[in-house]
Amino acid sequence: MSYKILAINPGSTSTKIALYEDEEEVFIETLDHPVQVIEKFENVQEQYEMRKDLVMAFLEEKGYDIGKLSAVVGRGGMLPPVNSGAYVVNEAMLDTLKHRPAMEHASNLGAPIAYAIAKAAGIKAYIYDSVRTDELHHIARISGMPDIERTSTCHVLNTRAMAIKAAKKRGKRYQDMNIVVAHLGGGISLNVHEKGRIVDIISDDEGPFSPERAGRVPCRELIELCYSGKYDKSIMQKKLRGNGGLRAYLGTLDAREVEKMIEDGDEKARLIYEAMAYQVAKGIGELATVVEGNVDIIILTGGIAYSKLVTSWIKRRVKYIAPVEIMPGENEMESLAYGILRVLRGEEEAREYTE
Repeated sequence: MSYKILAINPGSTSTKIALYEDEEEVFIETLDHPVQVIEKFENVQEQYEMRKDLVMAFLEEKGYDIGKLSAVVGRGGMLPPVNSGAYVVNEAMLDTLKHRPAMEHASNLGAPIAYAIAKAAGIKAYIYDSVRTDELHHIARISGMPDIERTSTCHVLNTRAMAIKAAKKRGKRYQDMNIVVAHLGGGISLNVHEKGRIVDIISDDEGPFSPERAGRVPCRELIELCYSGKYDKSIMQKKLRGNGGLRAYLGTLDAREVEKMIEDGDEKARLIYEAMAYQVAKGIGELATVVEGNVDIIILTGGIAYSKLVTSWIKRRVKYIAPVEIMPGENEMESLAYGILRVLRGEEEAREYTE
């Protein structure tokens, strides 16, 4: 029996949709939402009807009968901390996302749009590997300041999907392996999977800098800068997220442009770019200690994993820990669909969400 799964992934100015038949991608489409349209809405929830109607209109235009679907999956939004894997979308989840989300985010519309389409088709809607997946060990939550507890914020959807895929490729179960994954994108985050659970992470603000984020910076100097009187809070926030990293040093967040600068003999560009890879390698080494060095695979994924230069720099420093597998790309739509495919095949169980 084959399964047809519709995946929905709302972003800040677009909604991606994809249809999979088993592991085969039937189509993938990005429905753009111009800034002038988004600005008409006071908050994310008000965008629900607009985005849902666009998805439905696109499916009708394609002549696709939603009655043929086996399941619909939406990007998991800003719920309270949840476990990894699949959750059935229910009224409790919809109520939380509408009235009490952890923060405003476009992903909060993934579950409601999926639910509306699934209800019309008479099938179940799911989320998979929510943005708010948090399975950290208790010891990993200690920050050093009682006022601040470490929480799990990382690229869960893609990193966990790549870990599952890498284990399967080796004829092993994800639940039997220890895997360190580095997601290299506009933001860089790392995590360590111990026997099927993400037990510790390095988020994009406590580890390597990236194309647009500053990552871990010296705290004392940061505090001095915050209180120097030169910058207000919004500017400091942009220095950390948006205007940090490669953009701050080199004036671009496009890794391809940086590599062209290096090809043209720009030594500063080479130093900064290699420093980013150096910090990723340090993060991998840091997380390897969580499982006492018993790492089966190291995975490099995300858009920058397409860079042979960056991956070679990282691999050189960490290959002594474990074999390094390069699995480039964001893979979000595939990750959503494949997760629910495993549920439909009985390989995983979906949880019921409760607050």
